[in-house]
Amino acid sequence: MLTVGMASVAALTAGCGSSDTATSTESSDSAAASGEDITLTITTFNEFGYDDLYAQYEAENPGITIEATKAATSNEARDKMTTGLAAGSGLTDIEAIEVDWLAELMQYPDKFVDLTSDDVEGRWLDWKVAQATTPDGMLIGYGTDIGPEGVCYRSDLFAAAGLPTDRDEVAALLDGDWDTYFGVGTTFAASSDVPWFDSAGAIYQGMINQIPAAYENEDGTAKPLADNADVKAVYDAVLAASVDDNLSAHLSQWSDDWNNAFQNDGFATMLCPGWMLGVIEGNAAGVEGWDIADTFPGGGGNWGGSFLTVPAQSEHPEEARKLAAWLTAPEQQIAAFKAKGTFPSQVEALASDDLLGQTNAFFNDAPTGQILANRAEAVTVAPFKGANYFAINTTVTDALTRVDVDKTDDAATSWDKAVQDFTNLGLN
Repeated sequence: MLTVGMASVAALTAGCGSSDTATSTESSDSAAASGEDITLTITTFNEFGYDDLYAQYEAENPGITIEATKAATSNEARDKMTTGLAAGSGLTDIEAIEVDWLAELMQYPDKFVDLTSDDVEGRWLDWKVAQATTPDGMLIGYGTDIGPEGVCYRSDLFAAAGLPTDRDEVAALLDGDWDTYFGVGTTFAASSDVPWFDSAGAIYQGMINQIPAAYENEDGTAKPLADNADVKAVYDAVLAASVDDNLSAHLSQWSDDWNNAFQNDGFATMLCPGWMLGVIEGNAAGVEGWDIADTFPGGGGNWGGSFLTVPAQSEHPEEARKLAAWLTAPEQQIAAFKAKGTFPSQVEALASDDLLGQTNAFFNDAPTGQILANRAEAVTVAPFKGANYFAINTTVTDALTRVDVDKTDDAATSWDKAVQDFTNLGLN
């Protein structure tokens, strides 16, 4: 997947001088002026919480039909998008981008419509806007969600293992650093056959996002992986807990085995950004006991957050921009949070009593609005993610998978392969 994806991104260079934006805009203006019916296409991934909103927009905008595609994973959406950008065709009018691969696509701004507009000025948190703004001021994407993280847990499995189940008591139990989280896991494992967490890769994601600049210096240059002590320390800690202490369920997130594990007591806890709430509820339908604790190892963490972009190849860029603007307005993002737990990035939404008072019946009526707002306030690091972040991160997560999931390598051998994979990227 990495090789194909990087080749697709590299192929974009050949088309950077195109005038796709102007051509598409003229086509859209003509279509709008004629009053003809328009079909807008949109691609998202995982769960954005937009399903009901599409019908609402169609009802409020006669003549507009929305055709939505939902990729199963962020990586699948990235592969589709990089291939379509390189080919100059095949993309939908709106394409969702995840923050981990936003920077690599921002190297090719002429492949996107500039979404700068007075009607969205001041809508988002400043750092969210900065992530999608080019050095010369072009706005590539409209922010959807952010990913402040708590810890989701199965209260029934906690009770069976003799641990507290009340979410405030669980938050106090887990309060501390990663050693605390792993230590409680060891206690749990002594009284249960159920794995403590789902995936080494997920734990790694939570830990690496607390490092201010894990893989690249802030000038965009890559840090040699062989000499990257911060990353190696996280890698070692994750595999010590996952494999040596056997706290992991040894699953790859988003795999069929991982999806099915929600139905058969597959694991007791998992790191839980807001957008994961909808994923858990969907996979664990009919399973009772899920709850969320207002805590996170190491203090605070943000996993993910996405943007809606309009590729320059869109046939209706102005109408697509309007739809993207509507979907990312505070009211709609609060509705999306209610539907799937995607926590808003809009300033007005974050101060809304409607958001802060939100509870989630599936998670034992947890006050998820307030908990995630607290978790957002706990985030102190907005890690630097440059154009090479996704590629370098993949070399390490692939290494973790070989040890934790595939069981084909030990930790040392797999790390050596990651270092070679990094070298093969040719970044230094």
